[in-house]
Amino acid sequence: MMAAGEQVQPQVGQSRRRSPRFQVRAPLDVTVLRSGIPDKMPGRSLNLCERGVGAMLAGEVVHGEAVAIEMRLPALPDPLRVRATVRYQENLRCGLEFVGMTPEQRTLIRDWAKETKAETDVSTSPKPAAEKAKEEVKEKQPEKQQEKKSAEPKGRSRGVSVMAALGRRKSDRRRLVWTILLVLAAIVGTAFWWRWNRAWEQLESGLKSQEPASAEKAQVQVPAEVMEKLLIHRVEPTYPAEARRENLQGIIALDIIVGRDGSVVSMRALNGPEVLARAAMDALRWWKFEPYRVNGEAAVAETTVAVEFKR
Repeated sequence: MMAAGEQVQPQVGQSRRRSPRFQVRAPLDVTVLRSGIPDKMPGRSLNLCERGVGAMLAGEVVHGEAVAIEMRLPALPDPLRVRATVRYQENLRCGLEFVGMTPEQRTLIRDWAKETKAETDVSTSPKPAAEKAKEEVKEKQPEKQQEKKSAEPKGRSRGVSVMAALGRRKSDRRRLVWTILLVLAAIVGTAFWWRWNRAWEQLESGLKSQEPASAEKAQVQVPAEVMEKLLIHRVEPTYPAEARRENLQGIIALDIIVGRDGSVVSMRALNGPEVLARAAMDALRWWKFEPYRVNGEAAVAETTVAVEFKR
């Protein structure tokens, strides 16, 4: 039986967010287009706002990488589908900024937050020490330059003027070179964007038309204690804030089907409050077993697991 872990404590700092974030633990899928091939990674959201989402992913993404998100918010019948750009990446945690959000999608997020009375996430990341040091250096630079000017002899002013003129000419040449390079980069970027946009349109059309695959049928019923010995990777469930407020506790029993590769392909809660059952299922989708074998062949197995929630 698994015990739900404590929630991660938010970092303290002054918020620079332009729209409020809301705490939400919801399953999502992130698709990355790499070398023209879509790579789909499952994940779980941490917080959500009209401008982006914080998430834990079962894979790594790169800062600045473009992705497609399909997120299943609680109490909404249809998933939220939107493009995004990776703005933050540390281990498996990442921050994704929405791109091309429609007014209807922003309204949908606001209405969802009001209807579900979602809690506001006030956590922020403090300014790094390196960034503070740079700002202090910039503030001190004008004072140093002023002291240097006052220490120079007046007789050298004419030589300084000549050097300044030469410096301006070099600066003009640099600007010209940079202008040419920027024009060439814009041409190459436009061609790349056109090909990239076409690939995304094909990917999105595939996401919209894709129907959920039917779960595999179990070939054998395996006792819980036997299947527990084959567990090689598990994720502890997150104790929902709503359940904490209502002081909900207990053991959630779930009927699961483990595929031939050892992944959990389907699950069904057998008891307990819905909020705890959802949290348990969010964790179980990350579990991994050694394949259960029948006569030496990997088989689809059905078993029962229990997840305990206690304060």
